[in-house]
Amino acid sequence: MPSRPPFVLSAAAFISSFDRFAVTPMLVLIALSMHVPLATAVTVASGYFLAYGLSQPVWGVLSDRFGRIPVMRGALAAAAATGLLSTFAPHIAVLLVARVLAGAFMGAVVPTTLTYVGDTVSAEHRQSALSDLMAGQAVGTAAATAVAGVLAHWLDWRVVFALPAVFAAICALVLGRLPEPGRAGVRGIRAHLGSVLTNRWALLVFGLVFVEGAVLLGVLTFLASALVNEGMDVAVAGLSTGAYGVGVLVFSRLVKAINSNLPVWQLIGIGGSAMAVGYGLVAVDTGVVTVIVTALLLGGGWSFMHSSLQAWATSVAPEARGTAVALFACALFLGSAVASAAAGPLADTGRYAELFAIAGVTAIPLVITAAYTRHRYQKTTIPA
Repeated sequence: MPSRPPFVLSAAAFISSFDRFAVTPMLVLIALSMHVPLATAVTVASGYFLAYGLSQPVWGVLSDRFGRIPVMRGALAAAAATGLLSTFAPHIAVLLVARVLAGAFMGAVVPTTLTYVGDTVSAEHRQSALSDLMAGQAVGTAAATAVAGVLAHWLDWRVVFALPAVFAAICALVLGRLPEPGRAGVRGIRAHLGSVLTNRWALLVFGLVFVEGAVLLGVLTFLASALVNEGMDVAVAGLSTGAYGVGVLVFSRLVKAINSNLPVWQLIGIGGSAMAVGYGLVAVDTGVVTVIVTALLLGGGWSFMHSSLQAWATSVAPEARGTAVALFACALFLGSAVASAAAGPLADTGRYAELFAIAGVTAIPLVITAAYTRHRYQKTTIPA
C-alpha cells in the first residue's frame, strides 16, 4: 500500500476549497455588477454552502455503489460546467442556480478523496496521508481569501469562477489514470446507511465532529467581525484571521512528521488544547495580535484534532467507508451552521468575549471525550 495520496487528490482538494471560499470577498462586487442588494448577493454564497454540506451523504452512497474514481471524475466535470455557467451568468438568478449546483458537485471532492485514502493507504500511514490532503485544502482556503479579492478587483469577479472550473476539468481528466481501489460490497442505499447508522463507533465520531465543527468552524467566522467591532479596518481583520490557513498548513506538516511517534489520542489532546487556549486568549483580549495567535492555534487544532477524527472516520465502517466519511463531513458542516446561527445574537450585541469564552469552555469536554474514546477504540478495535 502507498504511504501518501497521489498529487492529483491534493490538487482536487485545493480546487474544492478555493471554489468554496473564493466567493466571500467578492459579494459586494457581485451586488454592484448585477445591480442587486448585498443581501441578494449573499444568497449566492449561502446557497453554495448549503448544497455543499447537504450533498455529502449522497456522494458517499454513490461512491460506495459505483466507485471512487467515477464519482470524483463525474462530479469535477459537472463542477467545471457549472463553474463556467457561473462565469457567464447574465443575471443573479442564473448565478444563484449555477453556484448551488457547483456547491453540490464540489461537495463530492473532499469526502471521496478521504475515502480513497482510506481504501488505499494502510492504517499506520493514513493520518500522515490525510495531512497531505489537509494541506491542499489549507492552501486552497488561504489562496481563496488572499487571491480572489485581488483578482476580482483588478480583473473581474467572473475570472475567479472560471479558474477553478478550468482546473476542475483538468483534474477530472488526470484522475482517469488512477486505479479504482477495491471496496467491500454493500447492497442498496438502505444497507449502506444501516451499516453505518447502527455502528456505535461511527455515531460517536459523528457526534464528536458535530461539536468540533460548532466550536472550531462555527465560531472561527466571528474572529474578523470581533476585530471590526473593536474599530479595526476590514482588510486588517481579514488578513489577521487568514493566519488560520497558515496555521493549518504549518501544523499539518508537523502532524505528518510526528504522528508515528504519538498515539492518536494524544494528537487529539494537543489539538483540542490548542483550540481551548486560543479561544481563552481572545475572550480575555480581542486585538490583532491575539486574533492572529488564536487563528494560528485554531489551525493547529484543525491539523491535530480534525485529522485524527478524519482518520478515525475512515476506519469505523470499512464496509461502507464512503457513506461513513460523507456523513462525517455532513456532521461537521451542520455543527458549523448550528453554531453560527446560535452565536448570531451574541455577535449582534457585541458580546464577543462571552462568545469566545463559551467556545473555549466547550472545547474542554470535547477534547477529553474525544481523546478518551479514541484511546478505548484503539484498545478494543483494530482499525481497518
